[in-house]
Amino acid sequence: MKCYEQMQPSTGELAAALGSFDGLHLGHRQVIGHTFSSHGLLPAVVTFRENPSVFLRPEPVPMLTTNRQKLELLKETGVDTVYLLPFEQVQDLEPEEFIRMLYQVCGVRKICCGFNFRFGKKGRGDTELLYRLCRELGMELSVSQPVTVDGEPVSSTRVRRCLEQGDVREAGQLLGRPFGYDFEVTHGRQLGRTWGTPTINQPFPKGYVLPKFGVYASLVHIDGKRYYGVTNIGVKPTVGSDCALSETWIPEFSGDLYGKQVPVDLLDFIRPERKFENLDELKNEILENGELARKIVEKRLQDSHSEK
Repeated sequence: MKCYEQMQPSTGELAAALGSFDGLHLGHRQVIGHTFSSHGLLPAVVTFRENPSVFLRPEPVPMLTTNRQKLELLKETGVDTVYLLPFEQVQDLEPEEFIRMLYQVCGVRKICCGFNFRFGKKGRGDTELLYRLCRELGMELSVSQPVTVDGEPVSSTRVRRCLEQGDVREAGQLLGRPFGYDFEVTHGRQLGRTWGTPTINQPFPKGYVLPKFGVYASLVHIDGKRYYGVTNIGVKPTVGSDCALSETWIPEFSGDLYGKQVPVDLLDFIRPERKFENLDELKNEILENGELARKIVEKRLQDSHSEK
């Protein structure tokens, strides 16, 4: 997969999906899927390096994916080319200028987008204008209608709402995969190591969505293998933490993961975060949570296998 951070010619003519694609949920995947339906055109995605809401809103919406995650997920879809554009440099382009640049510079010959796609300066461009511009330039246009789950449209906003409520199961349904992250593992206070429950600490980057504080059953991916985990998200009220972080105990793994990007998928919510009277009470709770997490993960993996 080729990734460009500026507008420049591709190696061939493109069918390009346009959008922020934060989270790459089922609706986004439908839009991107339409890039594969044109003979002779390479499937491509035109998206942004930064979260556009940072520039457009007083309070930016939290991100569901980092750029690294987004590129990995796009690679899995089979997309051939990605333009990861600096939003600040293109946000003031008039809609007509933006589309003509895609056509003339990048070789885009088909555009795929969602029904509510907006583009160009102050979001002036909509699908009606896009139809006109594509007709003038001789480009194809595919506009996707919303994907629904349980009678409601799938959206990044809905995914965020699920995560903020701790409903990672529904968030996973909307994403088409478990919600997860792969932040760098950093050093902590190593209290768990003294209890026989060593954990990996992964601070959430600024601007990233924070799931509801609490304990989750998780699936951890290390060197091509999967392990069940117990993940606490929050500020560790019993022992204290300077920032919100993900702290995961992986009972069946032993090894040094400091400095590595470790993928952690949240499969189910176990309990809210709470403060314990003493460390022994906390340790016992962690062990109980570990057994519950093991059962949850085993069942999810069995269910997933039977569906195949």
